[in-house]
Amino acid sequence: MKHTEVAVAGGGIVGLTIALELASMGRQVTVFERQRAMSEASWAAGGMLAAADPENPPALHSLSELSRSLYPQFLARVAELSGMKVPIRTRQTIQGTSHLPYGFFTLDATTLNTLAPGIETDGRSFFLLEEDSLSPRDLARALPPAVRAAGVALHEDCPVLSAQENGSHVKLATAQGEWTADILIHATGAWTAELTGAPSTPRKGQMIEVQLPQSAQLDVVLRTEEIYLIPRGQGRVVIGATVEDAGFDKEIDPRAIEELMATAASLWPPVRGAEIVETWAGLRPASPDELPMIGPLENGAEQKKRREQRIWLAAGHFRNGILLAPGTARLMRQMITGATPSVDPAPFRCDRFALSSGQ
Repeated sequence: MKHTEVAVAGGGIVGLTIALELASMGRQVTVFERQRAMSEASWAAGGMLAAADPENPPALHSLSELSRSLYPQFLARVAELSGMKVPIRTRQTIQGTSHLPYGFFTLDATTLNTLAPGIETDGRSFFLLEEDSLSPRDLARALPPAVRAAGVALHEDCPVLSAQENGSHVKLATAQGEWTADILIHATGAWTAELTGAPSTPRKGQMIEVQLPQSAQLDVVLRTEEIYLIPRGQGRVVIGATVEDAGFDKEIDPRAIEELMATAASLWPPVRGAEIVETWAGLRPASPDELPMIGPLENGAEQKKRREQRIWLAAGHFRNGILLAPGTARLMRQMITGATPSVDPAPFRCDRFALSSGQ
């Protein structure tokens, strides 16, 4: 039976970033991924580092800001290890809202049309965010070789089938045999409930990439409550996304694609002349309150019975997995090692749903 110091179940951006963080402090880390690394929600995402998105729950603010502050060094580390740069594709976002948040100022019509020529306001106010975006496809190419270069053992097509704490270690059954680990971290996104019982469920998101006509150009992200348009360079724009309770279904619905295109065109009419070059669907992992679950799988009295917590959880990141990965990894490292957390982990306790229901 093989042994690893830290086992990570899940090779998406959250699992791999945690693995990279722990490997950087000398831990022996092994990642078990059910398919190919970065092939699910991480690959399908929009890639906006939307720390100031007014639709985010307020409790997410501190973790979002921590993660955004860590992004430059995270991308630099990935580039150093993999030899592949992950470029920032856009630097600004125009956010449309029916209620202007405190501290922001409405863009005047001239500035708005300079940044996004042809935009339709439809009675909304628009304000400017200094907010980066990247292509998850770039990250999907660079992050797996980066973690391998950091000394992490990455086993693909190798799901964790079961896990059980057994005295001083955790015993794992995987598709490629049995392992033991000092610590197990579940980071399996929408599939987390299968092994842990934690309430992380899939929320389907259908998306589109289009090629703009030569007469149209967009260099900033456009985002409202209903739609977003994310430039990828060379006239490509990603449009998204639906939010559906459809289980693990990833089929593309032509009607949903038509609706996304119509909504995008009502915000930015030049997209009407665009050619659809790709459609896809991803499964966002959502908790009941749309906040991630980060920390020991068991809290409270059960945790106090143990000298050392061995099973941990990092799941339920919903729309913000790309944004929150570096902050989640830092917070996980601090909790595992007993260091003072950079942000208050209380909103992300894994037992908060049982506590709120009186169980």
